[in-house]
Amino acid sequence: MDIFQWFPGNTNLSWEDYSLLLFLIFFSLFIGIFAGKKEENTQDFFLGSRKIPWWAACLSFVATEISAVTIISVPAVAFTENWQYAQFFIGSFLARVVIATLFIPAFYHYNCSSIYEFLNYRFGPHTQTTASIFFFITRLLASGVRLMAASLAVSVLIGWHILPTILLFSVVSMIYIAWGGIKAVIWTNVIQALTFILGGTITILFLLYQIEGGLSSVIQIAGDAGRLHVFNWGPSGTETQGIALIKKWLMDPNIFWIATLNGLFGSMAAFGTDQELMQRLLTVETRNKSQKTMMLTTLGSFAVLMIYLSIGSCLFAFYAQHSSIVLPEKMDKIFPFFIEQSMPAFMRGLMLSAIVMASIDSPLGSLTTSFVTDIYRPLVYKNGTEKHYLLVSRIGVIIFGIVLAAIAYSFSHFDKILWLAFKIGGVTYGSLLGIFLLGLCTKRRVNKLNIFAMGFSALCMLVLLILSEKKMIALGWSWLLIIGTCLTFAIGWLGGKKESESVVS
Repeated sequence: MDIFQWFPGNTNLSWEDYSLLLFLIFFSLFIGIFAGKKEENTQDFFLGSRKIPWWAACLSFVATEISAVTIISVPAVAFTENWQYAQFFIGSFLARVVIATLFIPAFYHYNCSSIYEFLNYRFGPHTQTTASIFFFITRLLASGVRLMAASLAVSVLIGWHILPTILLFSVVSMIYIAWGGIKAVIWTNVIQALTFILGGTITILFLLYQIEGGLSSVIQIAGDAGRLHVFNWGPSGTETQGIALIKKWLMDPNIFWIATLNGLFGSMAAFGTDQELMQRLLTVETRNKSQKTMMLTTLGSFAVLMIYLSIGSCLFAFYAQHSSIVLPEKMDKIFPFFIEQSMPAFMRGLMLSAIVMASIDSPLGSLTTSFVTDIYRPLVYKNGTEKHYLLVSRIGVIIFGIVLAAIAYSFSHFDKILWLAFKIGGVTYGSLLGIFLLGLCTKRRVNKLNIFAMGFSALCMLVLLILSEKKMIALGWSWLLIIGTCLTFAIGWLGGKKESESVVS
C-alpha cells in the first residue's frame, strides 16, 4: 500500500482556511500548556487543586458533552430525519437537576478525585474497581466513536485518509494532556466551546443568505417535508392495535415519553457516573459552585443543540433548491461535504477548526485519573510518592491515547454514528447507574455481589442489543439503559443488608 495516498488529495480548502486552523490549534495548545504548568502532584493533575472558575468548568463540560459527534451527526439527523432528537434534552435537563441535588453533594462530601472512590466508601473496594473497569470499557468505546466521527469529517474536508487523521488528533491530545492534566483540558475546552458556537452561528447566517427566501423558505421547505417535526407522541390505538402497538412502543426510541425517559437515564449515567464529564464539575472550589455549574450547562448545551439542528434544516432547504448537486453516499458526511464544497474561505477554516478542536478533546485525562486513583494506587503500588503517581499518570495518558486511536480506526466503517455511540452506552451505563443509585438512594450494604450485578446486567444488555440488531426481538436500543439500571439496582437491593445511617450527611 502506498502510504502517500493517505495524505492531502483534492480539496477546496485554501491557505486562509489552513492558516486559521493552525492558529487556533497552536493557540489552544499554548493555552493548555501554559495553564497546566507547574504540576506538582496528582491533586493538581486530576482536579486542578479545585481552583478552576465555575464558568470555565461550565464551558469545558459543554465542549466535552457536545464533541464532534454533535457537530457532524446532529445536522445529519435533522437533514435525513427531523428534530425529534431534541426530545432527549427534556430528560437530560431533569437528569442535571438530579445530579446537582443528589450526586454532587456525595462526591464533595467524600472529597473524591475519582467518582468511583464514592463507591469504595459506600460499598467497598470490589465495587470501586469494577465500576472503574466498566468506565474504561464504556468511555474507550464511546470516545472511539467520537474520535472516528471527527476524523471522518476532517478526512472529507482536507482529503486525508482517516488513519493519519486519527493519529494526528491522538498525538496532539497526548502532548497537552500529559503535560498539563485537567487544567490544560479545561482551558482548551473553553476555546473549543467558543469556536464551535461561533462557527455554528456563522454557518446558519451564511446558509440563510444562500437560500432563496431565507428563513421563511427553510421553514416551508423543511416543514413540508416533515424535517421540523419535534414531538412524536407514539401511535394511537386507532392507528395500531395489539402486538403491533406494543412493538411500535418498544422499537421507536423517538416516541416522546421513551425519549424523555432515555434522556433522563442516559444523562444521569453519562454525567453522573462517568468520570469524563463529572471530573469537570469536581474542579471548582465548593459544592455550591459545582451545583451551579451543573445547572448552567443546560443553557450552553441547549443553545448548541438548537444551532446544529438548525444547520441540518437549513442544509435540507439549501440542497432542495440546488437539486443538481450530487450528495455524498453517506449522509453522515453531509455537513462536512457542504463545508468543503460550498462555504467560502475563512468560514470553511472556522468550521474545520471547530470540528478539529472538538475532536482533539479526549477522555485521556479522566481515564488516567480513574486508573491511578481506583486501580494503580490501591491495588498495584500503595506507598508511592506523589512524584511517582504523577509520572504514572503521564504514562497512562500516552497508553490510553494509543488504545483510543486503535478503537477509533476499528469503528471507521460504521454508519449512523450518533446512534452507535448511544448503543454502546446502553450496554454498560445501566450497570454503573444502577450501582450509583443503590449507593445514593438506599442504605443497603453490599460489595462483592455488586460485581455479579454489574457484570450480569451488562451481559444481558449485550445479548438484548445483538438480538434487537438482528431483528430477532422487538426492542429499541433506548430501553437497554433503563432495563440495565433497574436490573443492577434490583440485584444489589435484594442481596444487600440495610445500614443504620444515611450515606451522605
